[in-house]
Amino acid sequence: MYDLVIYGGTSAGIAAAIQAKRMGLVPLIIEPTNRLGGLSTGGLGDTDFGKSAAIGGISLQFYREIGKKYGSDHPAWMFEPKVALAVFQEWVTKNEIEVWFGERLELSGGATKEGNTISHIRLESGRTVSGRLYMDASYEGDLMKAAGIRFATGREANHVYGEHHNGIQTGVARLNQLPRGIDPYVVKGDPSSGLLPGVNSDAGGEDGDADHRVQAYCFRMTLTDAPANRVMIERPSDYDEREYELMFRAIEQGQNRFFKLRMVPNRKTDSNNDNGFSTDYIGRNYNYPEADYEQRSRIVREHETYQKGLVWTLQQHPRVPKDIRNFYKEWGLPLDEFQENGHWTPQLYIRESRRMLGETVMNENHIFLRTPVADSVGMGSYNMDSHHTQRHVGKDGFVVNEGDVQIGLSAPYPISYRSIVPKEEECANLFVPVCLSASHIAYGSIRMEPVFMVLGQSAATAAAMAIENNVSVQQVNYDALRSRLLMDGQVL
Repeated sequence: MYDLVIYGGTSAGIAAAIQAKRMGLVPLIIEPTNRLGGLSTGGLGDTDFGKSAAIGGISLQFYREIGKKYGSDHPAWMFEPKVALAVFQEWVTKNEIEVWFGERLELSGGATKEGNTISHIRLESGRTVSGRLYMDASYEGDLMKAAGIRFATGREANHVYGEHHNGIQTGVARLNQLPRGIDPYVVKGDPSSGLLPGVNSDAGGEDGDADHRVQAYCFRMTLTDAPANRVMIERPSDYDEREYELMFRAIEQGQNRFFKLRMVPNRKTDSNNDNGFSTDYIGRNYNYPEADYEQRSRIVREHETYQKGLVWTLQQHPRVPKDIRNFYKEWGLPLDEFQENGHWTPQLYIRESRRMLGETVMNENHIFLRTPVADSVGMGSYNMDSHHTQRHVGKDGFVVNEGDVQIGLSAPYPISYRSIVPKEEECANLFVPVCLSASHIAYGSIRMEPVFMVLGQSAATAAAMAIENNVSVQQVNYDALRSRLLMDGQVL
């Protein structure tokens, strides 16, 4: 039997396994894919961290190790995917951490409980595994759901937690907005022709109302313009020009840039969403959190087709002006990245999926320091950041994006221990440091890779204390936990 079974070899899962080893536990990482590191090795090389002073422990060590790979004594916040992967692989090897690759949780009946305690989990392959404690370090929260933990998806109404920036948000959706004047209909001016793909007839409610929608996903594209290390992106076999009609009309209204070319070392980019029509496949991911594996795979493929089609269209399509084609024409996929996946990252950016409902639900009142947190296990400091969740016909009859919220913070804020463990009556031996307990808009600040690593380390520290004292994860002595976290370099 393992001491700590970690489902998800994300950055959080790896940090947790390292800390578990340091504290004398026997961890196991179960990774559904064949690649470690999640988004940290999947193209997010331009690190979203807010204030670097709020990052400590193993998380800070990770960025320092990357810096060393580039010959620096300082943390590197801009890096290539293959370098991040090398650091994680070295850590796993050095610490002799057992990893099962390509093993997915059985979605139906994947967790067996005795009372409020998980006794074992079952994988699709038929393998079962038992641990004293468990951790769901996945982006989707599948183990959390299988264990019967209550969770939320979509956006809460503002009144639920006394917030101001949750729910539908048309009034503040100014950033990454489409240019004004885009006709929403397939045939301009003809409502009977139907709406363009991905455009809703209205916002679906008033500002602050709850809805089911999930902020948009995309791939963080690693591109290069170095000819010796480049393969160009071809037109996808299932390319559908109708998906880009909105872009052509945005060009007509003045948009001329469609994704960032943010440089990381060695002539590579971390190309993220930027502007009104960009890499975010807005409105096409609503079913992802609750989908089965086949449905999720289809959603991932659709996002890949869309983004590859976007690049090809910007480089090749005659309806794209020559100056825009020239701006993007030199960019292709790097031959020395993601060789196992045709040089395209396999990791879709799951900005938000399920969110646990624990004893403490982190919300904007915690983020703005209006509500104190007495049991900090890490700090967040990034803006409250939600990407757009839908496109709809605005009150003036033109297409608008809705859901982008960018609210700056005055200072870092603590994240509650009770937001990374379930309610005790639901499960006494599970940690959830990624799909943690938070409202939609608060999660938009917390959901950064450095923070996930911080929370993974803190959860593993608590796991060792729970085992040592033979108590539930909820009953871990916080003063003792705090002392050990500070000793290990965490910022609280």
